[in-house]
Amino acid sequence: MDVRQLEYFLAIVDHGGFNRAASALYLSQPTLSQAIQSLERDLGSSLFHRIGRRAVLSESGAALVEPARAAVRSLELARASVGTVRSLRGGALDIAAMPSQAVEPLSGLVRRFAERYPDVVVRIRAAFTPRDVVELVRTGACELGLLATPGALPEREVTAHPLGEQSFVLITPPDGPFPAGRPVPYEELEGHRLIVGQRGTGMRTFVDGLRERGVGFTVAVESEHRVSILPLVLGGVGLAVVTEAWRGLAERTGALVLDLEPRAVLRIALVSRRSELTPAARACLELAGEEGGHR
Repeated sequence: MDVRQLEYFLAIVDHGGFNRAASALYLSQPTLSQAIQSLERDLGSSLFHRIGRRAVLSESGAALVEPARAAVRSLELARASVGTVRSLRGGALDIAAMPSQAVEPLSGLVRRFAERYPDVVVRIRAAFTPRDVVELVRTGACELGLLATPGALPEREVTAHPLGEQSFVLITPPDGPFPAGRPVPYEELEGHRLIVGQRGTGMRTFVDGLRERGVGFTVAVESEHRVSILPLVLGGVGLAVVTEAWRGLAERTGALVLDLEPRAVLRIALVSRRSELTPAARACLELAGEEGGHR
């Protein structure tokens, strides 16, 4: 067994099959298949069930995913600790982020990181809930994760680096039902149509909490695609409760952004693996800490 075989194995897992993995790796499919067959012989077990053109993880394959990621990450760490990457003149940084926090503070953080370390490639992976972010970091799929939670920050499986708070706000069309400049009490959402995200997100938890407070509203749209919220609001489909991260973007598109009363917040944090980090990940955490100190 060698790391190259593990990288090929993970490529098949991540790309959903041999054909896509071979294309991503710039390999012929026979070459990739031979490498996996060699790995299976070394392990004495089949890693995939071949169903037509599909490759489905076997029980043995599923058990290998997390150790394989750890092994590949360890090699990346060794490579990243020497040569050009030590001085951040190359390499890559993988960050998992929830949609709203990918607007801010992630975009600002990545902009500052790219200005200071232009040769490091930043790869951002989508995650929809805090649990998704923690899992991507814990398993080694990403080195850092950006999440928002109404409760305590995760501490058991990852290390949390607090970045502050984001308030909830209401976005409406410019000719919406509420005047500009006045906070909207929760009870005034009674009878309105709301656009909401999927369960497990902080935004959805807040909206569900309004119903528990006795505020009666109609769910007009439930969407996993956060980018659809602003067009839907501007199209008159409904109102939306989002985080403060959306304020600048929403106002630039012509939407009205109003504070909610009483104020409620999400706690924002970067999370990292508990093991040693690459220089790029350490530099990103230091940069985030510098920015936090200026707030």
